[in-house]
Parts: sequence; structure tokens; C-alpha cells
Amino acid sequence: MPHETIPSGQTGRSGEAVPLFVDVDGTLTRADITLESLVAYMRGGVLAFLLGLVWVLRGPAFAKAMLARRHPIDPARLPYRAEVLALIDQARAEGRPVVLASASHWRNVSRIARHFGIDAVLATRAGRNLKSQRKLAAIREAVGEGAPFDYIGDCAADHCLWIAARQGYSAGRKGGPNGTLLLDNPPRPLWRALLKAMRPHQWAKNALVLAPIATAGLIADPLAVVRGLAAMAALSLLASSIYIVNDMLDIEADRKHRKKRHRPLAAGDITIPQGLALSGLLAAAGLAIGFLTGGFPLLLSLLAYVVLTTAYSFRIKAAMVADVITLAALYTIRIWIGAVAVQVMLSEWLLMFSVFFFLSLAYLKRYIELRDSGGPADQLVSGRGYTASDLTVVMVSGLGTGLCSILVLALFASDAGATGQYRTPHLLWFACAPLLYWINRVWIMAGRGEVDGDPVAFALKDPRSIALGAITGLILVAAQQLTLPL
Repeated sequence: MPHETIPSGQTGRSGEAVPLFVDVDGTLTRADITLESLVAYMRGGVLAFLLGLVWVLRGPAFAKAMLARRHPIDPARLPYRAEVLALIDQARAEGRPVVLASASHWRNVSRIARHFGIDAVLATRAGRNLKSQRKLAAIREAVGEGAPFDYIGDCAADHCLWIAARQGYSAGRKGGPNGTLLLDNPPRPLWRALLKAMRPHQWAKNALVLAPIATAGLIADPLAVVRGLAAMAALSLLASSIYIVNDMLDIEADRKHRKKRHRPLAAGDITIPQGLALSGLLAAAGLAIGFLTGGFPLLLSLLAYVVLTTAYSFRIKAAMVADVITLAALYTIRIWIGAVAVQVMLSEWLLMFSVFFFLSLAYLKRYIELRDSGGPADQLVSGRGYTASDLTVVMVSGLGTGLCSILVLALFASDAGATGQYRTPHLLWFACAPLLYWINRVWIMAGRGEVDGDPVAFALKDPRSIALGAITGLILVAAQQLTLPL
């Protein structure tokens, strides 16, 4: 087990090997392990949330001790800095002792030390938060007053250690004292990581806000189009805000996923405080745009979306079946928001079609996750309420609800003549064909492993899906605008 003393004979005194002290949070790993543990623990329910608050109020050292016991980290999943690991390997090759010196709790730091075969740690314990000057004092005590040591850190709290060290190294941060080496050079642009965390490629889903404009025949109305686009922008900003919160809650699960582990929060490219700040800014901007566009009715609709999405992120996403129903509802709410923005009544047919169609896509998303999980058949997929053995049931449910949406469209085509909104309502029957083809095609492709991630994102990039969507749109416009003797 790693200990808090440097191996005998290597204390850094004259003629002996100079020890290398390595900070952990933000240095060896891009993550803040204490903050991540706190978020993960507090999402466990109301009691866990309240307990977490009590621990924080009792002080950093106490909170770190409780979290290290109740929610220990998995050192194999943390995002480590390759350049720091290379410096550690170089020190070992030179016969120098390496010590992890961290303000995180010694239990978690020891887990990381064991993972890399490091013999010694200096870390927070017994009510002593080992940060900045306290860490320097602990290092002085370990190596001896005046003995040389090298230190790798990453933030302003390490300034005193950089100055005292024989050689200071700064990981991923400019502005260290003279003589420090910037390991991550050039540093990764923060704005790129923040933009990636917003997932702008997902904004295309919010084009559903414009659906009521099309179904109400307001495509040629400039004011309706502008209001619809503004509502779409507001919803996109709110969605990005919630994506960031969702990624914050799913850091541990994302690190176990072969693709999601590259998300900015899971990869440590942005910190939790940075994510919270960006999320709050995006939410405020989205709600402000919504209020200016549609007043309180649109603001309340957007807030309903936020509440449901937040509930999904915290609890519902891990509940079997309830998760896919909620996902379908979130897509349908987008259409509702569009109707509120342009002040038109929604067709009950459109709502029913939306619920069944997007329920099929929600099941498809879960199917892909289960297909790629690679876990035991009877073990719950991380963060979800399903096991790999549920794959067939999920597929049948998804394909069945997709076919139900085609049935709703067919029934609407039979009833559309009575509404007077379509000059040639019988053309709507032809819209069933491309949708029927697409639903069966995408499910077959998913079964073959040819659809990855979000099926909506797949459809927006797949040329055949785009072509089928355009054909369906043309049929709907033709049924509304053309008078044909059918």
C-alpha cells in the first residue's frame, strides 16, 4: 500500500536522487476527482443530496474523507495526461522516487498510486486539507528542510510549490513562475471544448419546432417563420444547457463507453465549474429569447421542457420503459413549443403520430446502446434500466411503435378531407410509403450494426434518409397546395 514517506536513501539531500512530486487533480489527471465524486454521489437521491451538502458545509477535508469512503473512484477510468505520465516514467528510469502529492483524500490518491505502481503519497487526511502552503510544508517535512525536489502542478494554488521547487512543471496552464515548463504546449483551445460540449450538431432535432408552421400552411408568412426560428434558437440553447448537465451527471458512465469517453467533461477537457457556468449562461439566454418571442406562454412551455429533461437526466433515464416514453414526449414537446410560438392549434393527429414515431426512435437509441454494451446478459447497462438480454424486446417494441405511427398517418389521410386544409388529401396516402420504408430500413441497419449513436443524428447524415424526408415533405406540400382529380 502506498505510504506517506519517501523510500529510504532517496530523500533528495545532496548527492542523492531528487524526488519528483506530482499533483493529481488537473495535473496527473484532467479530472477533479473529489468534485466528480460529489456530483455522482449527490445524484443518488434526495437523502444523498442533503448528505453531500452537510459534508461540504463541514469543510473540504471532511467532505473528501466521506466521499472517498462512500463513492471511491475507479483509477482505471480517469483521463490521464500522457505528458505527465511520460515525465513520471523518465524520473523512474533515472532512479528518482515519485510521490503523488494531492489535496484529494489519501484513499483515492492511494488507489491511483497502486494503479501506476507508485510507492508514496502525500494527501489530505485527518482533517488536514493538503493544498498550497500545507502541501509545501508536508513536502518539506518529507524531504527535509532545504533539500531539493521537483514538482508538477497545474493551478495558482501551486505557485508557492513551483517557486520552492528545484524544477517546476506546469501541466496544461500558462503563467507559472519563471523556469517552469509548460507540458501541454500548445494548450487545447477551451472554446472548442465548450462548443463541443454544447453539441450543436444536435440542434437539427429542434427543427421540429417548425412543423406546426408547415402543417398550418404558414410557410409563406414571414412573421410566423421568424417566430418559429427564434423559438428554435431558444430551445437549442436550453437543450445545450441540459446536455452539459447531463454529461456532468454521466461522467463515470461515459468513461466506460468507447465513444462517449471523448466527451469534453468525461475527457477532462473542461471542468465541472466551467460546465456549470456555461450551462447557466445558455439557459438564461434561451429563456430570455423565448420570453421575448412568445411571452409567458412560450416561456412556460420552455420551462416545461427544462423540467422534464432535467427529471430525465437525474432519474428517469435509468428507469426501464419510462425513459423511452419520456424521450418521445420530449420530441413531441418540441412540436408543441412551435405551435405556441406561432399561436396555432395543434392537430391531434400530428401529436399521435409524433408520440409513436419518436417512441420508435427512442427504443432504437436504447437498442443501439444495448447492442454495443458488451456486458453480461443479466447485468444492467451502466446508467440504464435494461440488460443485454432485453435486446429482442426493445427491438420488437421499437419496430411495433414505428409501424403504429404509419397507421396513424394512414388514418389521418382518410380523415384529412373533412378538415379542409388539404386540397388533395388523398395524396397523403403516398406519404406512408417512404416512412414505412425508412423505419424498416433503419431497424434492419441497426440490427446489422450499421447505425451508431443517435438515430436522429444518423438520419441527418444519411443521404437516403434525407432523400426520403424530402419526398415525404413534397407529398405533404402537394396535398396541401395542389388540386388534382383523384
